[in-house]
Amino acid sequence: MNTQTVTAQHPINSPFSAASTAEEVIAGVDLSGRTAVVTGGYSGLGLETTRALLGAGARVIVPARRPESAGEALTGLHGAPCEIVPMDLADLGSVRAAAARIRETVDRLDFLMAVAGVMATPERRVGPGWEYQLAANHFGHFALVSELYPLLRDAQGARVVVYSSGGHGITDFRWHDPHFRSGYDRWHAYGQAKTANVLFAVHLDALGRGDGVQAFALHPGSIITGLQRELTRREQVELGWVDQQGAVIGEGFKSPAQGAATGLWAATSPLLAGHSGLYLEDCEVARVTDEDDPTGDGWVRSYAVDQSSAERLWGLSVAATGAGPIG
Repeated sequence: MNTQTVTAQHPINSPFSAASTAEEVIAGVDLSGRTAVVTGGYSGLGLETTRALLGAGARVIVPARRPESAGEALTGLHGAPCEIVPMDLADLGSVRAAAARIRETVDRLDFLMAVAGVMATPERRVGPGWEYQLAANHFGHFALVSELYPLLRDAQGARVVVYSSGGHGITDFRWHDPHFRSGYDRWHAYGQAKTANVLFAVHLDALGRGDGVQAFALHPGSIITGLQRELTRREQVELGWVDQQGAVIGEGFKSPAQGAATGLWAATSPLLAGHSGLYLEDCEVARVTDEDDPTGDGWVRSYAVDQSSAERLWGLSVAATGAGPIG
């Protein structure tokens, strides 16, 4: 195992915490003249992220699988219009078309916030038979970043923030069967996709270092949003997340505003200028653990930040998506 990223995973005395909100993290930050792309930027954590970035003066572009719904959700935020670009992360043709439109309208990109995602979906195949969660959560974002990399490079200090999850602890990447040909498990498929998100950030950061492009992955915390739409109320009750009426009762669960805080901290904090390619949680750098049942918050599995695995996944992703070289 390559230990460079593993040993860099230690707290850096952030002034924020699990209780911090998006508004608190972005307070006093001036993003005038800066441009951000926020996938999933019209619901849940993405909407909170878009709201905060607009409030700080940034121009925000929101790729959306449901453009009409995005338009309704984003109307009137801080009095500044969002630019909505149709895009389906599970359709590489759609991703490339969206990236082309973005390249036509901006000459640099300061932030790419990969917030959109799906969780624990029924078995579904897309493209050439890809498992849907891996395609939507990883391959789509991988292709989007690859297509927009020249804009990130030209920003001279861009940051890519990839939303993963504590769910990455379910499983390492399934190199032997990433598309679950031998039998589908929706939670293992989710865990694999979230591990892929972390590995993606690790190698993207390594490739982008010479261009001043930083990348981070993160766990936003446990939050009830549209992400849980594939789970029934009964399933969520059994998991201890909500009560019979749907009210959130899960211990340590955050509000959407708190859930968006770590991503905004990753994008804007000067403390992270010399600390990139890392996995974050609760507005702090997470520790590495391989315990079966980690205690406390702020942890990441060593397999998810292993640089050799990150490079291997990059090669697999290039072969799958046909993305060109970066860096």
